[in-house]
Amino acid sequence: MVLAGAVLMAFNINTFVHAGGLIPGGFTGLTLLIQEICLRYGGFQVPFSLFFYLLNILPAIVCFRFIGKKFTLYSCLMIVVCGLLTDWMPQVREFIDFIQLHDTLLSAIFGGILNAAATSLCLHADATSGGTDFIAIFISERYHRDAWNYIFAGNCVILAVAGWLFSLDKALYSIIFQFTTTIALSAFYHGYQQRTLLIITNEPERLYALIRDKTNHAATSFDGFGFYEKKERALLYSVVSANEVEPLVAAIKEIDPAAFINVLKTEQINGRFFKRPKD
Repeated sequence: MVLAGAVLMAFNINTFVHAGGLIPGGFTGLTLLIQEICLRYGGFQVPFSLFFYLLNILPAIVCFRFIGKKFTLYSCLMIVVCGLLTDWMPQVREFIDFIQLHDTLLSAIFGGILNAAATSLCLHADATSGGTDFIAIFISERYHRDAWNYIFAGNCVILAVAGWLFSLDKALYSIIFQFTTTIALSAFYHGYQQRTLLIITNEPERLYALIRDKTNHAATSFDGFGFYEKKERALLYSVVSANEVEPLVAAIKEIDPAAFINVLKTEQINGRFFKRPKD
């Protein structure tokens, strides 16, 4: 999955990104911006992999220390392969001509979707595509916050510089590219998001055991009164990872078909929350 993500990302850079003249944002976009500056103002071409590797060194060291060795090494594999393929893979003009892709807006939208797909492949393999993804995952792991929107804001700064130095329309199209990536990635991958479960049930002990065994998360029970049936009920409160919700809800319904479950998006949690180790 890591290698597939690297190939897909390199292919995307050499097709949709180059076809639209886009700056994708993140360290990939920053590297392409440096390449363009060197070419236009210095008159020389620098390899993509050179600056791409240099920019990723510090975030990789931080993640190696605080997130996990296996996670960081797989991520470095993705970075190395993507950098090499981007330099070695020719810009696939035949592909662009074959699908008649000469519309910058289409390049931005479908390039953003491919970029999100490549990143999500790495995330599902417990790795990352590097760069700002390292930073986003570090914030998510350490502070339990969804950082993708903050990364998007930082990317807009990079694109503003690109618009000032080069073409404003390409920078604006690049914002569409990055926005599409952010939205698509939030749809493809939910591992760093949390959900709050509010469960009204007559089987609190059995449902707590289920939550504990399937997710390794705890729960808190509150005594309640159901006015519709005029009966005592229990309210279970628990926070789990977003990708655990669907199988957990199905298992809850098997134990208590009458359970009433409310799933809420959790923006931030403070306190002890179990995160599966990367190594």
